[in-house]
Amino acid sequence: MSSSHAHPRRWLILGVICLAQLTVLLDNTVLNVAIPSLKRELHAATSDIQWMINAYSLVQSGLLLTAGSSADRYGRKKMLMAGLALFGIGSLVAGFAEGTGQLVAARAGMGIGGALLLTTTLAVAMQIFAPEEQPKAIGVWSAVNALGFAGGPLIGGFVLNHFWWGAIFLINIPVAALGLLAVAVLVPESKAPRGDRPDPLGALLSTIGMASLVYAIISGPRHGWTSGRVLGTAAVALLVLAVFAWWESRIDEPMLDLHFFRNRRFTGAVAGAVLITFGMGGALFLLTQHLQFVLGYGPLEAGLRTAPLALTVVALNFTGLAAKWSARLGTPVSIALGMVVMSAGLVSLAQFDTGGYAGTLLGLVLIGAGCAIANPAMAHAIMSAIPPERAGVGAGINGTLAEFGNGLGVAVLGAVLSSSVASGESLSAGLGAGQLVGAVAVLAGGLLAAGLLRRAERVVA
Repeated sequence: MSSSHAHPRRWLILGVICLAQLTVLLDNTVLNVAIPSLKRELHAATSDIQWMINAYSLVQSGLLLTAGSSADRYGRKKMLMAGLALFGIGSLVAGFAEGTGQLVAARAGMGIGGALLLTTTLAVAMQIFAPEEQPKAIGVWSAVNALGFAGGPLIGGFVLNHFWWGAIFLINIPVAALGLLAVAVLVPESKAPRGDRPDPLGALLSTIGMASLVYAIISGPRHGWTSGRVLGTAAVALLVLAVFAWWESRIDEPMLDLHFFRNRRFTGAVAGAVLITFGMGGALFLLTQHLQFVLGYGPLEAGLRTAPLALTVVALNFTGLAAKWSARLGTPVSIALGMVVMSAGLVSLAQFDTGGYAGTLLGLVLIGAGCAIANPAMAHAIMSAIPPERAGVGAGINGTLAEFGNGLGVAVLGAVLSSSVASGESLSAGLGAGQLVGAVAVLAGGLLAAGLLRRAERVVA
């Protein structure tokens, strides 16, 4: 279907694919609240817990580009249904796992399904909406992202208060089944007009390279940035990704066309996307620790107190207000404004030891408002800079950047916290220092992305 024609049931279809997306995003964070139960009932060691969490994120981040490329080549509806099926089967196995090894394997399988879902949902949204409605549709899609991030701990805490730990996975199954039925009936098939030849070597290299890079980032705080494990894994990641780039530049039908990076609109949005997820991912990692270790809230209470961020994003995107502002201001100004507001929110979080929860609440609302404006504008800039027939690859790039920026933010701002505390500062002061570093990164990202996008617009004009 041509991207210039809107599908008559596009909003209903968007609701279906957002439901599928929400399930995947909830699973990124829901396991964290079940850690005590898993240690008690499965006798899981700390290393087991880390692999239960990391197996999902490593497989998912490693496969995003490959999943997006497969969706373009073989059909986005087919890949969306395959993702729902794999995610549902993985959830069933995880829910009744009798040992840690079985649960880790199930989580890895869910990661494959998650990669297919995260790429195909955005790609389908770009296909069924006309260009003038795409910013609003992407705004709704972004709001679901925020809702999933914040909702995981809340839903996990509620389920664990009433059921055993396996229930946090079993609740995915009816959603996956409903999603499969709805996708089969409602979602139109779309794929690249000509079927590109498969690029199995490119897929293998991108998967190994990205998974190694994410593993090095998430292992740094635990094993030390100069440890042999972290440096060795990082070296493997950089080498493999360099070979991937060389290979993609030589073949006729690459999985990732490197010419995209010559587009200033694309590179500007990419730079902003990495830095906004860097600041947000790292800041929320620090905020969770502040609420629990400094202010003394339990996991469920802490989750409730971070909810204003997601609620602000949902309110501004679901009502279409953020899309209207972006249309009036233009993409460069929208991204700059959003990231300046986000940066101000991070500064407010850095000062919450003097303002109590009031300062935290202000910071969360500001971060939410900034995300509501900047995130959809950046996602749309990335997707619109790529030919419509490569929408799956564009979604894969967008998802990979989010995974990379989020992991890097947690690692770097966590390192700032550790070094601050080690130098004799209080935990509260160390958390504040980390938030300020995040604020500077987000502000720099906003100015850089806006400048590149403005230059791109002048060139086109």
